[in-house]
Amino acid sequence: MAKAAQKTETADVFAFPAMDTAPFADQFRTFAEDSMAKSKEAYDKMKSSVEEAQKTVETTMETAQAQGSKLSLAAISAMRANTEAGFSHLEKMLGVKTLAEAMEVQTAFMRKQTEMAVDQAKGMQAASQEAFEALSAPAKAATEKAMASIKAA
Repeated sequence: MAKAAQKTETADVFAFPAMDTAPFADQFRTFAEDSMAKSKEAYDKMKSSVEEAQKTVETTMETAQAQGSKLSLAAISAMRANTEAGFSHLEKMLGVKTLAEAMEVQTAFMRKQTEMAVDQAKGMQAASQEAFEALSAPAKAATEKAMASIKAA
């Protein structure tokens, strides 16, 4: 029994040695501050990119509206010219006296309509080309700016 009464002291195997945690706290604080600064910088870059994209979309939409109106006005003008030419031809046809005169008026009308159709097609093609270039300009500029910023980074 004497052996059982003896108390043996064992080393605390699970105890952590006493150490100063201040350097770790400083390193963690520095890491957190750097991470916050990088996150803020990334957010600012993303925000400016989104704002630029929004401006590009707004500009494109305004341009699309203006160019659409321009194309519509060109189409209306062509229809007006065709209608006026048709009524003018009808008036001339009502005044003809002979079949030969009717053929001459009809031939002149067809020639004039063909020339007018060619001119109108060229005008619509030019207006469409201008509209396409105007619509693609903001997107092209934004793409070039983005590529330049990627190359700079």
